[in-house]
Amino acid sequence: MTTTRGITRRHFIEVSSLAGAGLLIGFRLPTKGTAGTAVAGGEINAWIRIGTDDIVTFIVNQSEMGQGVLTSYPMILAEELEADWSQVRSELAPADTRFGSQGTGGSASIRTGYAKLRKVGAAAREMLVSAAAQNWRVDPSSCRAENGFVIHAASNRRMSYGQLAEKAATVTPPENPQLKDPRTFKLIGKPAKRLDTVSKVNGAGVFGMDVKVPGMLVAQVAHSPVFGGKLKSFDGSTALKIPDVRNVIAIPTGIAVVADNYWAATKGREALEIVWDEGTNGKLSSADITALFERMVDQGKVARSDGDPAGATAKATRKIEALYQVPYLAHATMEPMNCTADVRPDRCEIWAPTQFQTASRQLAAQITGLKPEQVMLHTTLLGGGFGRRAQTDFLADAVHTSKAVGQPVKVIYSREDDMRAGFYRPAAYNRMAGALDAEGWPVAWTHQIVSPSILEAFGPLKDGIDRTSVEGAENLPYAIPNMLVTYAKPDLPVTVWFWRSVGSSQNAFVTECFLDELAALGGKDPYELRRRLLANRPRHKRVLETAAQKAGWGAPLPQGRSRGIAVHQSFGSFVAQVAEVSLDGQGHVRVHRVVCAVDCGDVVNPDTVQAQMESGIAYGLSAALYGEITIQNGRAVQDNFDSYPVVRIDEMPAVETHIVTSGDALGGIGEPGTPPIAPAVCNAIYALTKKRIRKLPIKQLA
Repeated sequence: MTTTRGITRRHFIEVSSLAGAGLLIGFRLPTKGTAGTAVAGGEINAWIRIGTDDIVTFIVNQSEMGQGVLTSYPMILAEELEADWSQVRSELAPADTRFGSQGTGGSASIRTGYAKLRKVGAAAREMLVSAAAQNWRVDPSSCRAENGFVIHAASNRRMSYGQLAEKAATVTPPENPQLKDPRTFKLIGKPAKRLDTVSKVNGAGVFGMDVKVPGMLVAQVAHSPVFGGKLKSFDGSTALKIPDVRNVIAIPTGIAVVADNYWAATKGREALEIVWDEGTNGKLSSADITALFERMVDQGKVARSDGDPAGATAKATRKIEALYQVPYLAHATMEPMNCTADVRPDRCEIWAPTQFQTASRQLAAQITGLKPEQVMLHTTLLGGGFGRRAQTDFLADAVHTSKAVGQPVKVIYSREDDMRAGFYRPAAYNRMAGALDAEGWPVAWTHQIVSPSILEAFGPLKDGIDRTSVEGAENLPYAIPNMLVTYAKPDLPVTVWFWRSVGSSQNAFVTECFLDELAALGGKDPYELRRRLLANRPRHKRVLETAAQKAGWGAPLPQGRSRGIAVHQSFGSFVAQVAEVSLDGQGHVRVHRVVCAVDCGDVVNPDTVQAQMESGIAYGLSAALYGEITIQNGRAVQDNFDSYPVVRIDEMPAVETHIVTSGDALGGIGEPGTPPIAPAVCNAIYALTKKRIRKLPIKQLA
C-alpha cells in the first residue's frame, strides 16, 4: 500500500493506492465520549475501499448490534459518491489504532458521522471525476458521476469507478467538495434493505457465539453470587473427574472450569466446592435499598432550579405529592455474554461481540502485559447490546483463562450468569410535588431523585450530580415557571451501567405520569395540557400533535379500552407515543396499539427508524410490564426468562410509526423509542381504571 496523500491541516482525508487493487480512502469520524458526547480529533479512524472490480466497501469502525449502522453509514457515503448501491458492501473494522477510539453507544453513530460521511463521499466523487477528466484530457466540469461511473456527456465516454480507482489515488483531495442538493437524493431518506440481512439469515454472519478457532476450549467461570463478594477457598477435584473437563483454575475474576465443550464446562462448574466471603453485603435486600433511598431523598444536590417552587406551592390551593419507584433492570440480550481469546507470549487475539473495542483492547493489554499493538481484537456481530456489551467483564474472563491455560478459550455466560452479573439499569426513588394556579395550570414542580451513579465509575461527579441520572428530568421541556430537580447518590455494592436510553428510561415514566396527575387534578385533557406547556417547543409539539392525530385522540374507543399519551426527548430525537390498552378479567394489561411519532432530523433509512421505534417499544414495554431485578441476601433473585419475562410475540401491540421531518439537527434513533412507552401505557391504565401506577413493573392489577 502506497500512501500518496497524508493527512494535513488542509486535507481531511488520507488517500492510498492498494498496489494494483484500487483506492483506499481514510478519514476522521467524530467519536463518542463516555457520556455520549462527540469527541473531536485528528486521527484517521474510518476507511472506504474502491476496488478495481467496482466494489465499494465501507469499513465500519462501529459495532453492529441490530441498529443498522452497517447499512446506514454506506448509504450516506454512496449517496454523495454516486456509487452503484448494488456494488456497495460493508464490513466491521478490527480494533486498531488506525480506527481511532472505537466505541458504540449513546445513539451517536449517525448523528455524529452524517456530515463528515457526506463530505468524504463528495470528495471521493470529485477525485474520481478529476481522474477521468485527466484521462480524457477534458475539463472536469464537463463530466459527471452517476451510478458508479464517470461520464463525459459531450463524447458519451464513460469509465467505471474501478477503472479510475488507482488514478484517483494520485489526485489531491478537495478541501471543500460540493455536496449534493438533498432534493436530488436517491438513497438518503429512501427505504433500503439492510446489507447484513442475508448473512444473518443464511448463517454466514458471525456472532460471538459462532466463533471457532483451532484448538479452542470452552470455559464457564464461577463468580461470587454476592455483589462485592470474594473467594475464600475452593475444591475442584470433583469437577476434574467429569469427562472432557481439562482444567479448574482460579483467575482474578472467579474460578474457571475449562473443558472440551460447553456442557462439560457447565457440569464441571456445578461440581465445584466453593466457599465465598460474602462480607457485609451478604445481608443486603431490596427493602434495605429502598429504606436507604427514603433516608436520602432530602440530601440531593440541585440539578435545576427555576423560580420559587416552595413559595408557589405554599400559595396554591391545589397541590399533589407522589412517590415513584423503578427497579434495577437487566439488559437481557438474546445472545448471552461471551468472548474468545487466544493469549500467546508475544500476542493476544480476541473475538468479541463488544460495543467498546478500544477499552477492551486496552484491558487485554493490561491483563497480558503486552503492548496494545500486540493485541488483535475482531469485532463480531452482536446479538443485542443495549449498553451491556460496553462492559468488559466477559472479555476479562476469557483473557485471564486463556493466559492461564495457554490455549484459545471461549468463555460463555449462561443466562443465569448474565442475569446475576450486575451492571444493571439503576433503581431510582422519586419524590414528586406539584401545584396548580387558580385555573388549573401547573405553576410549581419539584422532582427529587435518589439513584445509584453510573458515571462515578469514570471519576468524581461534577457538582455531585450524575447527569445520566437526571437526564429527562433536569431538561424537562414544559413551561412551568417554578421548578426544582435534585439528585442524591447512594453508595451500594450492586453494580450499575448504561441501559437502553439510560436515565430517560426511568425519568420519562416519572415525569410523564406525574404530569398526567397534574392534568387530572386541574381537570385538563392530558394532550391539551401538554400542547399548552409545549407552545415554545416546536419539535416536542409536532410529534405530540402527530401522534395524537394519527391515534384518533378523543375519538370513541371500543368499550373496555383507553388511550394514554407521553412525549419525551432523548439523544437529540423527539418521540411521542399513544398507547391503547385494555385489561382482562384477571387484571392483566393488554396493549393493543401504539402510535409513535418521531422527529430525528434528517432520516437516512426510514426502515431503520421504523424498526428501531418498534424495537424500543418492545424493549420498554417488557420492562414496564415485567422487568425487575430484586435483591435478597446480597444476590439477584431473578436469573432467567421465567422470572424476568419479556414481551412475547402474541403480546406485542401493533405499532404505527410516523416520521416527522423537521429539517432540524440530527438525533439518535437506537434508544429514543424506549422512554415514552411506559408512561403512555400507565396513563392509559389510569384513564381506564382511575388507578395510578407509580411503581414499576406493572405486572398484574388487582
